[in-house]
Amino acid sequence: MTDNPQLTALLAACHWIGEKGWCPATGGNMSLRLDDEQCLVTESGKDKGSLTAADFLRVDIADNHVPSGRTPSAETGLHTLIYRLYPQIGAVLHTHSVNATVLSRVERSEALVLQGYEMQKSLGGQNSHLDRVAIPIFDNDQDIPRLAARVAAYAETTPLQYGFLVRGHGLYCWGRQVAEARRHLEGLEFLFQCELQRRLLEAK
Repeated sequence: MTDNPQLTALLAACHWIGEKGWCPATGGNMSLRLDDEQCLVTESGKDKGSLTAADFLRVDIADNHVPSGRTPSAETGLHTLIYRLYPQIGAVLHTHSVNATVLSRVERSEALVLQGYEMQKSLGGQNSHLDRVAIPIFDNDQDIPRLAARVAAYAETTPLQYGFLVRGHGLYCWGRQVAEARRHLEGLEFLFQCELQRRLLEAK
């Protein structure tokens, strides 16, 4: 697998995420689509800042089966759901940053709305700070199939564009390639930090 340039890019992204402190204490999980039938998902309990190619497991997208018999992330079902919903998506990043986690709890509605920020243009298809970007928020659930079913039901009526938040948990975001997923992650994290700071200042 080490000759896969997208996996090389994903490993670099994971090490960068680790340096940012966005996946502390082995939290988070990452994945890469291989084809229409399989993806690679991080093995459970691995530090994301020091991952190697051997820490990614092949998983069947249709049913989450792991041919190797090893244990992938407990949240594998959310990754495979995204790949089933959107065939164009090539990589999914799930992080546990402080900003994403806190905002997902502070925002009581079903979506975090971002508007007025120039950095919204870091998200594919956004052309102006005047655009309205809504990041859905789903209540956390240790039952991943049940959580995935709620995400799937939402996606039936409202397409998921860049990612979603899980309340008190973290961010899932994605892109057509690793580079786009990484750009979306960096852009969203910047926007989350701005939004949290804005709310703190306005509350004074």
